[in-house]
Amino acid sequence: MTTVGKMLVQSLADHGVTAMWGVVGDALNPITDALRQEPRIRWIGVRHEEAGAFAAGAQSQLTGRIGVCMGTVGPGSLHLLNGLYDAKKSHTPMLAICGQVPSAEMGSDYHQEVDNDAVFRDVSVFSRTITDPAQFPYLLELAVNAAYARGGVAVLTLPGDVAGRDLPSGTLEPRFVSQHPPVTPAAAALDEVAAVLNGAATVTMLVGSGAREARDEVLATAENLAAPMVLTLKGKEALEQDNEYQVGQTGLIGNPAAQHALSHGDVLLMVGTDFPYRDWYPKGKTVVQIDHEGERIGRRVHVDHALVGDSRTTLAALLPLLDKKPSREHLTASRTKYTHWHERQRHLAEPGYDSTVVGRVRKHFDNTDRAIRPEVLAAAIDRHADADAVFTSDTGMSTVWLARFVTLHGNRRLLGSYNLGSMANALPHALGAAQLDPTRQTVAFCGDGGLTMLMGELLTVAAYELPVKIFVFDNSRLGMVKLEQEQGGIPEFGTVLKNPDLAGVARACGIHAVRVEDPDRVDETVRDALAHPGPVLLDVVTNAEEIVIPPKPTVSQAWGFAIAKIEETLISAHERDESA
Repeated sequence: MTTVGKMLVQSLADHGVTAMWGVVGDALNPITDALRQEPRIRWIGVRHEEAGAFAAGAQSQLTGRIGVCMGTVGPGSLHLLNGLYDAKKSHTPMLAICGQVPSAEMGSDYHQEVDNDAVFRDVSVFSRTITDPAQFPYLLELAVNAAYARGGVAVLTLPGDVAGRDLPSGTLEPRFVSQHPPVTPAAAALDEVAAVLNGAATVTMLVGSGAREARDEVLATAENLAAPMVLTLKGKEALEQDNEYQVGQTGLIGNPAAQHALSHGDVLLMVGTDFPYRDWYPKGKTVVQIDHEGERIGRRVHVDHALVGDSRTTLAALLPLLDKKPSREHLTASRTKYTHWHERQRHLAEPGYDSTVVGRVRKHFDNTDRAIRPEVLAAAIDRHADADAVFTSDTGMSTVWLARFVTLHGNRRLLGSYNLGSMANALPHALGAAQLDPTRQTVAFCGDGGLTMLMGELLTVAAYELPVKIFVFDNSRLGMVKLEQEQGGIPEFGTVLKNPDLAGVARACGIHAVRVEDPDRVDETVRDALAHPGPVLLDVVTNAEEIVIPPKPTVSQAWGFAIAKIEETLISAHERDESA
């Protein structure tokens, strides 16, 4: 005989789970006691359950296997929600174990009681409360199988008295189905799409993370169609390196070459992407979309021809039907624009380069105090990071600098809250990656706003000796919000952060840390940080006035930015007069 808590832990360990994340307490005690006795699973006690859910989600995204986190009764489970929504939006399998009040008290508005089934209904693909030990094995099996099959979050709620009870004699251990065969579209649908692509004068591809396992097929398709390839941020992972067709990203973090490719293609071929920003799709194009989930097709842009299937098997079936395009003019023009843009970006990453004189490229305010440009930091990290490093980035400007200056060559991986868009994800995502494989370099691109939101997790880094390399883009601003306000003609307000010496905070937590204020020290300090054997934090003071220009800036954006800057100057002068 065994208890519910012991079977939970044993079943997950047998399945290959190596870590569970959360904060211990009351209803979870029977489970954490079982974890204490199970050497195959490491319990990581975070300082906030949200970080635990982010970390477990990162592990799931890196392995394709179930990630596991726990939250105890009421507030503990509620704290998981943001990290679970990130897993939901990333379509990665997760299991959340949530505590509940004693079963006899359920429904009585007991202390800390929350209706978990109601609360987690939207975030989950499966959510059940277990009230009898006999339910547990098959509900655990259903939960994990649902998470795998539907690429999402399963939630099991366990009252503490149930988690500690014995299972009926002879109860069989759950078995999980984690493999699902790829799907290939019908032959008639493939013929129809081939006719469209063969008949088009020019084709542009938009490729996302759903094509990560289809690199060879994607490149062969681009070659046949002479198609420039716009990559989503998550599509950089497998498709950026040694790719003579790619022209970078679109959207706010994008570049003019990608916009040129999109606007000059007669047919847009979308492969494994759910790129969400409608305003950045080209208008008046024939659109073909390949996705293994039929419900995603057409929800961002009108689709003329759909192929429901796995990217790799679908393209493999489509390739023999494609005629090789005789003209490469569209591809050549897009790649030339991309090469020129990339060269201009390279200059911005030179420490001694004065960005105030670039004139026709973009204008900056005087940098007389030699504040460090974030491009310099991002480029230095790219230069010195390992070829198989795992990168994480906070939502905001740190993601912009990563997108533009970090090349995902070799076996590099990328994690971020790119679908949910949450702040504070970079550090907890890095915790998950570092725990999964401490020998693999894990690099976190943290904004100062993101880091300080979950800064308690620096203590988790130190407590479990997780060798993360934390780089803080410390501009004392909520940088993306500042940019949004100024482009809309609104003076900056509410975005200034009064930060401490973040390197000093990290040292107080037991982490090796350095504060960098001199542009000439960036390269060597980054190199040394990445070579440090344990966890390290670099607090790099960057220029708050550094901005990112979208690939197709509008007159209204430029005018709004100018008006906002004039008002900010007047406000600043008034404040100086008042203080005098």
